[in-house]
Amino acid sequence: MEETMRKLLLAGIAVAMMATPTFAANYRFVIVPKAMNNPFFDFARDGCLKRAKELGNIECIYKGPVEHEPATQAQIIQDFITQKVDGLAISVADVAAMTKSIEAATAAGIPVITFDADAPGSKRIAYIGTNNKEFGLALGKQLLKMRPDGGKYAMVSGGPGAKNLAERVDGVREALKGSKWVEVAGSPTFCNDDPALAVQQMTDMRTATPDLAAIVPIGGWPMFAPEGFKAFASRNKKDIDSGKFTLVVADTLKMQLELLRDGYANALVGQRPFEMGEKAMDTLLAIKKGEKVPEIVYTGLDLVTKDNVAQMLK
Repeated sequence: MEETMRKLLLAGIAVAMMATPTFAANYRFVIVPKAMNNPFFDFARDGCLKRAKELGNIECIYKGPVEHEPATQAQIIQDFITQKVDGLAISVADVAAMTKSIEAATAAGIPVITFDADAPGSKRIAYIGTNNKEFGLALGKQLLKMRPDGGKYAMVSGGPGAKNLAERVDGVREALKGSKWVEVAGSPTFCNDDPALAVQQMTDMRTATPDLAAIVPIGGWPMFAPEGFKAFASRNKKDIDSGKFTLVVADTLKMQLELLRDGYANALVGQRPFEMGEKAMDTLLAIKKGEKVPEIVYTGLDLVTKDNVAQMLK
């Protein structure tokens, strides 16, 4: 009798163990921006944190260089490889440097995706972000729509080693090819994602070419220093209001929308960094589960002018 009871008890324990759900694995996914002093990436961070909390079994770690420094970004990634994190989402500051970092992470068994800025020749599994050629085309087409009469224009870029920015520059040029717009010598300038430097470069270009008819920053950097940008635009406000000088700027952060609303710019073409952060978590989790993921996920663009800026600010 006792032996029978013992067997029944053991059988019951076994059944209970089989019926008890296993706890979901906890993953540490890292989102690595080009620079943490760039407010654009704050939105990618927020999207990452929100999605990680919703999923429940993910920790979103956000860390990158304070300023745009590709060598520092590479070192940070190496540190995370040493820590054996479960996945990396990288905004590539320099394609050559990051291709090596991605290869090292992959060799260590850590899946890597890119967001915002890609390294397509690397071993990254997927890219999430903007179609940067289309982004540049949209900026150029907006300028052409506003000022079909043309004139001299210049662009402000970020880092010279970033493929996404080079694609935007190509897109602007392609959109304006065959028009009456002529790019000035020395364009684009490279601010290395430094907002104050971007504003200074705009000032220098306007001083060097007094009849400069437009500046197209292909990233939001000068507006990320709103007071500096406002001071620059105020000095040129008469020409902006009369249509002699046009500012078509990339990105649509709140500070930028407010500057556009108040008449300090003519148009914005924006990306969706919050969505990039969300989709980065979804994609890394799917990879860890062994699921097939799309190689390219485009998150779209938003065109903003004075006609719809109030709606965007709601």
